[in-house]
Amino acid sequence: MPEVHLTINGRSYPVACKEGEEARLKELALYIDRKTAEFVRQHGQIGEARLLVLATLVIADELAEAQAALHPQVPPAAQGNGIDTAALAQGLDELAQRIETIAVRLETHHIA
Repeated sequence: MPEVHLTINGRSYPVACKEGEEARLKELALYIDRKTAEFVRQHGQIGEARLLVLATLVIADELAEAQAALHPQVPPAAQGNGIDTAALAQGLDELAQRIETIAVRLETHHIA
């Protein structure tokens, strides 16, 4: 199984992959590296774990927006599906807090 070394925020990460996936993984790592570089310019070196969490959240948001554009939501008048948006928002807030706690724990233990 091939292994590629991906550089993100100046740090190399060895990643195993299937044959032929090397170039795509390098492209993805370059995209992540650019996102972390944006946060370094804005906030300085705030810790590798936090930079990666921020980059991941921004990329997840971009993905969610792209998915929403491909699959527009049902208009509010037609919903009636029982989704509790307040509970959903609270769940997302709790998830964000857990991610922040994990980032701090990773930085504290120097596992990044």
